[in-house]
Amino acid sequence: MEISKLFAQGNGLQYLPMFVTSLALGLLIGLERERSAVAKAGLRTFTLVAMLGTLAALLAQETNSPWLLVAAWLGVGAMIIVAYLSGQAEGGDPGTTTEAALMLCFGLGAIVWYGYGTLAIMLAIVTTVLLHYKPELQSLSKRLTRQDIQSILQFAMLSFIILPVLPNHNYGPFQALNPYHIWLIVVLISGVSLAGYIALRIVGQRYGAPLLGFFGGLVSSTATTLVYARSSKSSAEMRRLAVVVILIANLVVLLRLGVISSVIAPNIIPHILPVLLGGFVLGALTTYLFWRKMSCGKESPMPEFTNPAEMKIALGFGFMYALVLLCAAWLSEYAGSGGLYALAFVSGLTDVDAIALSSLRLFDMSKIVADQAVLAITIAYLANLMFKFGLVVVVGGRDLAKLCAPSMLAIALGFAGALALQIAW
Repeated sequence: MEISKLFAQGNGLQYLPMFVTSLALGLLIGLERERSAVAKAGLRTFTLVAMLGTLAALLAQETNSPWLLVAAWLGVGAMIIVAYLSGQAEGGDPGTTTEAALMLCFGLGAIVWYGYGTLAIMLAIVTTVLLHYKPELQSLSKRLTRQDIQSILQFAMLSFIILPVLPNHNYGPFQALNPYHIWLIVVLISGVSLAGYIALRIVGQRYGAPLLGFFGGLVSSTATTLVYARSSKSSAEMRRLAVVVILIANLVVLLRLGVISSVIAPNIIPHILPVLLGGFVLGALTTYLFWRKMSCGKESPMPEFTNPAEMKIALGFGFMYALVLLCAAWLSEYAGSGGLYALAFVSGLTDVDAIALSSLRLFDMSKIVADQAVLAITIAYLANLMFKFGLVVVVGGRDLAKLCAPSMLAIALGFAGALALQIAW
């Protein structure tokens, strides 16, 4: 059943996005309050109360009884006052979570009567998950530093304060610059990088090279390559571990490109997916074979990354993306595909995202064809891979380079070979 049809059936699922929004804002505020020792309401309470507010508003509208919303608001206020007056219960829990869950449960039972049974079940599952995973949620909040919370807040500012006010119109030469679209790309890249950044902070060193490589690649494959190339000089065991982390981080770039392509230009997926898979499969196979031989008892060092949602970094990437997009449009117009490919090589040496996104944007605007966009992305990725292999040689030394070379070569051959077969076909 299609999602659009499911949400149009009148079983309450049309209201699900509103509850998802209230869930998100409750988690955001509650995450910060969970870290406060004096707060009587934390992550779970704020989330439940936010959903209760949406639920009370829904009931008030459906029953044409505005007083229900007022009553729910007064009930939450009374609950918090009682919690502060009575102090903490045994175990340090002020007791607000149970009261909030009880009030929410009452509301869920009410909407079942109004025919929203499916929505009620989904919200009940979310509520139960929040209640059950109390230790994990508290541990997550405590592991996040002030800088991590700041990163989340900055990303929220990029997404929900700046993005909505930007004009969604094309400006400049070749109508290539759209402020809303440029900032949307900034939000997309910052969101993917932030997810990896937070995940890397959470998993730490406990889960070994594969996860460190995966999340490091989400944040920055170049920074991950540099950090582990440096650490590889400490011992032979660390060198072997660094190889796995570096290779996985560079494979993740292919996954990033696939996800970004599906979001920015879905029509290009049949053209670019075989090329990405060619490089990923060969590279993953050689990396797996090497990883199986590796035995390392030492913990790998944690890479130090700059907050990917920091305003200065976001503005810098947005400016670079706009500049590359403008140059790509100009070169494809006056210098043909050769100019676009030259730009792809030069800009891809240090950052593959800007030229890849620019090529996808030009394809989506029908300024270049799919084959040109895919070839430009291929050139940029191979140039970036070559640059990072140079980092491995210069920073990590010849021993590390010899270990990384087979898999990096396999990625390049798989990437280029799949593209050649596609062109010949």
